Amino acid sequence: MNEQILPDNLPIPEDDGACDHLEGMRLPSLSLETTEGPIVLAKLSGTTVVYIYPRSSADSVDPEGWDAIPGARGCSPQGCAFRDHQSELLALGASVFGLATQDISYLGSEVARLHLSFPLISDSDLQIKEALNLPLLEVQINGVGFYKRATLIIREGHIVKVFYPVFPPDKNAENVIAWLEENPL
Repeated sequence: MNEQILPDNLPIPEDDGACDHLEGMRLPSLSLETTEGPIVLAKLSGTTVVYIYPRSSADSVDPEGWDAIPGARGCSPQGCAFRDHQSELLALGASVFGLATQDISYLGSEVARLHLSFPLISDSDLQIKEALNLPLLEVQINGVGFYKRATLIIREGHIVKVFYPVFPPDKNAENVIAWLEENPL
């Protein structure tokens, strides 16, 4: 299966309200490890887009029934869409980060494999999950949990917009761009 092409019959995730509390929230001052070094999202100026995704899986086997889990499939198409729209996002003053629970060495290989033009953040210790009460899928692999897909738009340390659930994931970057165009700084 080509991981860049989403199957036609993917189940659509429902809005379970798990991210309703996020808009307006101030980010905590947590130092997070990215593929380009540590960062504190709360201290970034301007507009920051953080797309949160379950897992990259090119070098590993998906668990049985992965495609049947609403919102699970589509991490590479989502990341590549943000890569492909990077110039538009930069023109709108937005920096982009991806965030997953995988470790930093694995995410570094994903940046190289997918030719991403932005860093990925590792939340392998679930600091952000705990601080923001982010939802996880109800599946684990080797004791590791995976995020439900969400995208945060952050301005001056505050979450101003949340896309949740995100579907289809390969259109998320376009939806973010449309929102940014309608809501300039």
